[in-house]
Amino acid sequence: MSACVPARAADSDRTERAHPPHSPPPAGPPRPRIAGADLSASIAVFLIALPLSLGIALATGAPLQAGLVAAAVGGIVAGRIGGSPLQVSGPAAGLTVVTADLIQHYGWRTTCAITVLAGIAQLGLGCLRVARGALAVSPAIVHGMLAGIGVTIAVAQLHIVLGGTPQSSVPDNLLALPAQLANLHPAALSVSLLTLTLLLLWPRLPGRAGRVLRTVPAALVAVAGATAVAAAAGLLLPKVDLPSWRNHALAGLPEGPVLGLAAAVLTTTLVCSVQSLLGAVAVDKLVSGRPGPGHVGRSDLDRELLGQGTANIVSGSLGGLPVAGVAVRSSANVKAGAVSRNSTMLHGVLVVIAALLMVPLLELIPLASLAALVMAVGIQMVSLHHIRTVTRHREVLVYAVTTLGVVSLGVLEGVALGITVAVGVALHRLTRTRITHEEKKGVHHVQVRGQLTFLAVPRLSRALHLVPQGADAVVALDGSFMDHAAYETLQDWQSTHTARGGTVEITGHRAGVRIAEPAALASGHPSDGSEEACVSDTDCRCRPWTAWRNHQCERPRPLPGDGPRPDGTDGTKRADETEGAAGGEPEPTETGGHELMRGISAFQRNTAPLVRGELARLAREGQRPAHLFLTCADSRVVTSMITASGPGDLFVVRNVGNLVPPPGAESGDDSVAAAIEYAVEVLAVRSITVCGHSGCGAMQALLDTEPDGARTPLRRWLRHGRPSLRRMGDGSGPPSRLAGRAPADAVEQLCLTNVVQQLDHLRAHEPVARALKDGALELHGMYFHVGEAQAYLLTEQDEGKVFDRVRSAGLAM
Repeated sequence: MSACVPARAADSDRTERAHPPHSPPPAGPPRPRIAGADLSASIAVFLIALPLSLGIALATGAPLQAGLVAAAVGGIVAGRIGGSPLQVSGPAAGLTVVTADLIQHYGWRTTCAITVLAGIAQLGLGCLRVARGALAVSPAIVHGMLAGIGVTIAVAQLHIVLGGTPQSSVPDNLLALPAQLANLHPAALSVSLLTLTLLLLWPRLPGRAGRVLRTVPAALVAVAGATAVAAAAGLLLPKVDLPSWRNHALAGLPEGPVLGLAAAVLTTTLVCSVQSLLGAVAVDKLVSGRPGPGHVGRSDLDRELLGQGTANIVSGSLGGLPVAGVAVRSSANVKAGAVSRNSTMLHGVLVVIAALLMVPLLELIPLASLAALVMAVGIQMVSLHHIRTVTRHREVLVYAVTTLGVVSLGVLEGVALGITVAVGVALHRLTRTRITHEEKKGVHHVQVRGQLTFLAVPRLSRALHLVPQGADAVVALDGSFMDHAAYETLQDWQSTHTARGGTVEITGHRAGVRIAEPAALASGHPSDGSEEACVSDTDCRCRPWTAWRNHQCERPRPLPGDGPRPDGTDGTKRADETEGAAGGEPEPTETGGHELMRGISAFQRNTAPLVRGELARLAREGQRPAHLFLTCADSRVVTSMITASGPGDLFVVRNVGNLVPPPGAESGDDSVAAAIEYAVEVLAVRSITVCGHSGCGAMQALLDTEPDGARTPLRRWLRHGRPSLRRMGDGSGPPSRLAGRAPADAVEQLCLTNVVQQLDHLRAHEPVARALKDGALELHGMYFHVGEAQAYLLTEQDEGKVFDRVRSAGLAM
């Protein structure tokens, strides 16, 4: 008592001194406010979640109220605790097959208990901080699992659409389909077709009126429209039946074989966790590309697991379906402009209100309409985009096996089959090395295609021993990895062959660049970080940039302790010399057209065979780039290198100073505007990036320009950069800056400011403004520091325009 009273008295004294008796009482703590964007987003998500939750509950065979319970708990509990602020959780279509199988084998009350145990398992995984490890599962397996679940859902719901009852498995449903087609229920089929038609056509309504109407979710319009037509026509159809909440079944003690229950918990945990984590990553990408203000932090995946686990414990205990992050609702939440987790939680509150007050309206919905809605969701889970992606990455076998396994055997079995096939494919690629030998004009060529590991050493030795003693040989290594066993074999053969009078040249597949030992220096000398060891002392030491400098390697400078080479030289070489031909005499470096022609020749010889198939496809199909990249004409800025892009990926516009002239006749230059119009309206690019760079000569020229100087073409062009100069000089708005350090000098400050200014010019172009308004386009600012080989992306922060460093495990273009 004596410890508390003085403290309170002291507080009272301080309060009286700060606020005299005649002044008004101090205001209490500020009440939390809900942003208008969160309120409108929660309504949009609620209108989507309500029919989907009922439809998913119908597809699983669970009580329809279980879908509403899961939606409410997912919104309130997972929304409050989870680590992804804008991800919306609830009953997911990806869990439909798993839950339906559990209900069939164990009953509803045990299924609820399994959901609780799966939530506890998720809590354990979240505490162990293994969330990132779950993302190591091959995307082909995940997409195959979702596709298999989608096929299972669509085939089962097709029976309800036709007016029948689904069977327990996909094969049984397919076998029963002819009989079901022979006994159609016209009323159910009509309502289902109307639902599907509205789902398909509503997002495609044209014109300004269509743009307004499309703000209402298509799922709500489809179900509401089919319900209204069925009621007006007096159709006799099975409808939603929501029994009294007093009779709602809660979780019971699990009953069944221990191994079976353990497998069920494992399956539920796996599907819920992987789907939620992948959804959180996808939401981060949507948020980062969303135009407009509002900073939303990146997802904490371990916390997301804790939130999903808690939600599953609560949902299972209250008799709800398993909970996971849902892609459709999450993307709707982001697109509706949500800025915090309040939107997700409010949507859950709205579901609770609807479950308590809207029961008479919900019971008017025909089951056939809900079945058509869920069937459409199942069909959309078989994504053509995913199929093209796995085909491009040569993982279609993994995708197909996983999909067929889930359809025919079950989710857990299908995923296990997919993992097995993925491991087998990886091992096959590792061991699939093609080694050939042929003689051309007296030179023996040994070609190695694939990864060179100890498994390929016998074949490599056989091919090398086909080269006669004293002959000239070229060994071409067309692969990204060579282990120590293969390296030792190649080095020993080279030493023996050269000692007997032969010559050996070891090259890679990129413009004749020689391949170094993958791990350590062959000679045992320490590396200085800028040079790599060669296969032998007689070979060269290639620096990382030699592929772009004359397409040749320079001989290394002698290291401390090195003696003379066997040929009597010290191994050094002047920078103005390159290797000679047969006699080994140095030649003057080629310049001008000769250098360019040699580069073209190297392309035709080494690179063209590798890209010919892809370029032929692009020639047939035409270009379909997703990005417009507008950057400076500076020769040091290599767009394909800093964006890791290839043919057909980028639509590139380069000019002096990466300038975007504002629209209008006074600009006097339509080349950039024409490229922007073509990229946005014809190519339908999804993003435009304006990229500046360090040491920009155009920005230096802007700083040095005299107001009344000569009107040269360069100075006339640079007038489009004067708004950037004024923006930097008059302090209009917060200054652009680099994260972690201030700009090095006025030139770098102007480079950063110019990127921001040119983005404003971009927004003034009509095609860009229209695409931004429709949400079909994103704008990005980028700064490339040439000396650091470091890219920075523009982000909006409270203190202004900030260029954040792009890290290898963080931001990506």
